[in-house]
Amino acid sequence: MSANPASTPTDEPSGSGFRIPKVPFWAQIVAGLVLGVLLGWLARSQDISWLYTTLDKVGHIFVQLLKLAVAPLVFFAILVSITNLRKVNNAARLATRTLLWFMITSLIAVAIGLAIGLITNPGSGTGLTPKDGKLPEHSGSWLDFLTGIIPDNVITPFTELNVLQIVFMAAVAGIAALQLGEKAQPILTLSESVLELLQKALWWVIRLAPLGTVGLIGYAIADYGWDLIGKYATFTADVYIGCALVMFGVYPLLLATVAKVSPLQFFKGAWPAIQLAFVSRSSVGTMPVTQKVTERLGVPKEYASFAVPFGATTKMDGCAAIYPALAAIFIAQIFDVQLGVGDYILIAFVSVIGSAATAGLTGATVMLTLTLSTLGLPLEGVGLLMAIDPILDMMRTATNVAGQALVPVIVSAREKILDHDAYNSATASPVDDEVPAPEPERVPVAA
Repeated sequence: MSANPASTPTDEPSGSGFRIPKVPFWAQIVAGLVLGVLLGWLARSQDISWLYTTLDKVGHIFVQLLKLAVAPLVFFAILVSITNLRKVNNAARLATRTLLWFMITSLIAVAIGLAIGLITNPGSGTGLTPKDGKLPEHSGSWLDFLTGIIPDNVITPFTELNVLQIVFMAAVAGIAALQLGEKAQPILTLSESVLELLQKALWWVIRLAPLGTVGLIGYAIADYGWDLIGKYATFTADVYIGCALVMFGVYPLLLATVAKVSPLQFFKGAWPAIQLAFVSRSSVGTMPVTQKVTERLGVPKEYASFAVPFGATTKMDGCAAIYPALAAIFIAQIFDVQLGVGDYILIAFVSVIGSAATAGLTGATVMLTLTLSTLGLPLEGVGLLMAIDPILDMMRTATNVAGQALVPVIVSAREKILDHDAYNSATASPVDDEVPAPEPERVPVAA
């Protein structure tokens, strides 16, 4: 009558054998999204102040935990990614092709954003006036962008979270390490260890994403409500439609025609990163997941460790292409400013060249002010969009991260270094695999 010993693990207690089924991470996120919407609606409709405050604090703490790791993560990720290029054949060619495809996809995205804006006229009929706008706390110009790359000291960029300056310092350190060769090996070994430590700590934060989802989505609904969203209905729809066209139209087309791989398989593999990006609204915070799914899609680890951190700080099809194009048209219509063909070309130029200003953090204020200042549009227009920005930022960031995984796949396929077997079998959630059940079976890296 006793159970077969081979069928009962020794670390499980005997008895009924009941086990709580493991819920996939994507399902936890979806559940958090639904619960957040319900709690947000309840807090707003019933005016429950404590619930409103709780949702705010939960979401704020989750974002702060992500930001806590951003500065050191960016520095060591960029440093290590540059030095890892020495392990890759034709490193210069791969880096150039990566940058080229970043620019090509950004140009396509901004063209779609401009087309949608010109067709829908998102600023018409909103009831908003120039008086509703206000100057942003932080703005950007080309002079600020160019001079702001170089920091005054090595401490301030980390304390003020100036990602662009951190990227600059990391790039300089990485190039210097390559020049030093073997003498820099102790520093590189330490940097790789610190990067692994930071990524491990960030995985713990990522595991809290379902709870963070409840707070972030719930607070957005409780704070903004459907009335405010209604004022920006056309603009909001334009951003979501534009991002969807790029993510589910342009990207699959490029995968099928340029990379000659299955678009559906790409989304199966990349979906955990896209999903987390939608919730966290941070490309940098999502970077460990993005890199893991990119590697599982068959991109060589040495190349992925360069392309993904590079993309997380510079590749922003949602925040730096679609959004500023639509926002410029929206603000021009509110302030009754006529834009010409030259202005649309300038928007495309800023989107392709100035993406690094967005820096992979939540929001796209700096990139938007950079676009407005280039066009000569009133910066007060930024204030018109700040209220709705978190809702827009979710879709923008999801598009950013999808593009950050897409380009390494395209480049790898074109350079014939993509592991097609790995690509065609990439389905598992990286978070579920990173935090396995007790007594996991450990597979050697070289296997």
